[in-house]
Order: sequence, then structure tokens, then C-alpha cells
Amino acid sequence: MSYNSPFTGNVIQPTDVSFRAVTLSANTQLEWPINGNATDDFAARIMQVTATTTSLSLFMPPANQSSVGNDALIRNVGSNTFTVKTYEGASTIISIAAGESKYVYITANPTTTGTWGNISFGTGTSSADASTLAGYGLVASGLTLNQSHPAQTLVTAGTFAVADRAQTSVWTGGAGTYNLPSASTIGNNWFTLFKNSGTGSMVISAADNIDGAGTKTFAPNESAFIVSTGVTYLTVGYGVSNQFFYTSLVKAVVTGSYTLTSSEASNTIQTYTGTLTGNVTVVYPPVVNLYVIKNSVTAGGFTLTVGTGVGTSVVIPSGQQVTLACDGTNFFNANTSQAGSVTSVSLADGTVGVPSLSFASEATTGVFRAGAGQFNTSILGVLRSTLSATGLTIVGGVAGTTGAFSGAVSGTTGFD
Repeated sequence: MSYNSPFTGNVIQPTDVSFRAVTLSANTQLEWPINGNATDDFAARIMQVTATTTSLSLFMPPANQSSVGNDALIRNVGSNTFTVKTYEGASTIISIAAGESKYVYITANPTTTGTWGNISFGTGTSSADASTLAGYGLVASGLTLNQSHPAQTLVTAGTFAVADRAQTSVWTGGAGTYNLPSASTIGNNWFTLFKNSGTGSMVISAADNIDGAGTKTFAPNESAFIVSTGVTYLTVGYGVSNQFFYTSLVKAVVTGSYTLTSSEASNTIQTYTGTLTGNVTVVYPPVVNLYVIKNSVTAGGFTLTVGTGVGTSVVIPSGQQVTLACDGTNFFNANTSQAGSVTSVSLADGTVGVPSLSFASEATTGVFRAGAGQFNTSILGVLRSTLSATGLTIVGGVAGTTGAFSGAVSGTTGFD
């Protein structure tokens, strides 16, 4: 059946009532005010509805008694939410909260139920619909938007996603790794809140770097905002655990100079790895700090030197671990023995190429232990003497110019 005017082609409106105030105290079925009938519960073009209690519904008139496009603007001026439904409550068109206005209209009318569309008109003060606008990090509270950082638990390895924006992500497992997506893909200003509430170190890995490094380790109870710049990631408000204060860095080196970032240099325990093809110098920021550094490189005759680039530097022999202090300019050995007390110092056995006690400027010259009951010396990585319970063996010649012995003695056996 057509409800279009043969004269204008426009929809013939069955309602001739422009406005009505409705007090909704029970589920109410509306009718079209046909033929000027305005004595029943009729629908008007604009209706202000006050629901006296919750869970009430307003049923629209039969859709097949009107044309497609017939409409009504319904505003909730009360304090209770109510629901607008199709004829006899067959299905829900829209739920209208306090202060909201909804525009409903017929899109198909083959039956009494029909099909209805709706548009949100916001509130009586022309404010935006908070529930419609709420996105990641926002929640509708009444008529306003409020910050929201809902918590989620992480227990297995995974990758952060767009939907993790503004989430509070709490790691509750043991040692593990979680990945960050490409910063250019996830975009500038994406952020998430992260806290390690687990039992082991949690590594956040970023192909685009986080705080200047490929990974950032969170000890138990550490937390931070993780923010994307669209190019890289950085942390804000990083909280260092007072139980697990020290962090570690493993850095591969090959040849040439390496300048540490502030994030890398903040790790107290550091290990250098790789197979050297040339001498390596590691340049640290000029700050006061204490470092425990292990040289685990395959040296190949090359050296590993650390310093600030402007003061005294230190050569760390391959296979050795040292504790160094930096005064903001110079590096110096922090290992000491207290004079006047009973102390003992134990050395690793070492090898002829890597003596256990050597010189900062000549790492291959020093003393080592080649076997049980032996005390050996190495000069530039070559065995030169062995002292044992049976005597002293000199490798090469012995030369003297003064005193009880003069001249030269060559041999590899003991002498008096």
C-alpha cells in the first residue's frame, strides 16, 4: 500500500500531532492518530518521555499503517532509561538513556513490526552522545567521557595490538617476552600501561627499538607507560624495583667504535659477545656509574676497550670479568683489597693467551696456571716460564749482566 501523496509525491504523515509529553509508568503501545483521533496513546512527531521506573518500554504504532520514512523524535527528559520497540514489543529499536534524544523512522513496512532506523541526536544541551563517542581509553559515565585504563592479564608470550591502547597490561607469569608491533603501523601517540607482577624478568621486544635499544627488561614489580612516536618507542615513568635493582645488557661487537645509548649504559651488568675482526672501543655516556663488565668475545688477537672517549679507558681481556667505576670522565678498576686484614685473592686459571693476572695495556702478558702445581708466566701470549715443586723451567734464554751471575744461559731445563 502506498502512503505517498499523488499531488506532491511526499510521504503522507498519519500523525497530525506535532508534540506530546508522555509519562511512562507501564509498557505502553502507541497508535497513529488517524482521522484526528487523539484520545488514545497516540504517537506525535516530537515526544518528551518521562519514565517513572526502570525497564519500561514504548511500543511504536504498526509500521504497515504508515509509509516508509515516517518518523518521530523521542527525548528522554526523565532520570530512567527506557526502550523503544516495534509494534506490540516484537523487537527493540533503540534504548534511550536519561538526557538523550533519538530519531526513529520506518525503513520497510510490509508487516506491523516493519523495519526501523535510528539516529542519535545527543542530549538536550546538544552535547555529543558519550556512549557513541567512547573509544579505547575512554568510557561513558552518564553524559560525559572519562579516562579508562581497564586491566588485562598477560600470562603467555604475544604481541601488543591496536586494541591495547590505554589498557593496563599486567604480566603474571615467570620469565618471558612480549613484542611491540611496528611503530609506523600502530602510529604516533598509541600507548599502553605495563606492569610486571610475575615471578621473573619480562622482556619487551621492539623491532623499532624501545628507549634506544631492541629490548627493555622489566624486573618483577617494575612498570611504565610504553608510548609509540610513530618511529620508535619510549617509556615514561619507568619504575625501578627496589628488590631487583640491577639489569643486564648483552651486546654483540665486531670491530670499530660503539657508542652506548643512555638506556644501554643504565645496565649495571654488561656482557660483550661476538668474534672480533678488529679492535673494539665502547664509548659510555659521561656519567658517574658502576659497571660489572664481562668480555665474552672471541678476541682473535684484538682488544676490547671501554671509556667515555675523553678520559682514562680500560682494556678488558677476553674471557675476563671486571668491576669498573666511572667518575664521569675516567674509568678505573673498582676492585680493592683492605690492607691490614686477613684476606685472600683467588684467580681464575687463565691460559697462555689470556693470563688470569695481566696488564690493562697488555692483556696477553701476565701469570696463569697451566696445570696442577704450576705457576706460569706468559709474555705476549707465549709461555716463558714454569715454576713447580721440582724447580723453575725457563723457555728461551736467560741473560745476566751483573751480580753473581753474568752471561747468558739457554735451555728448557732447571738450573741452579
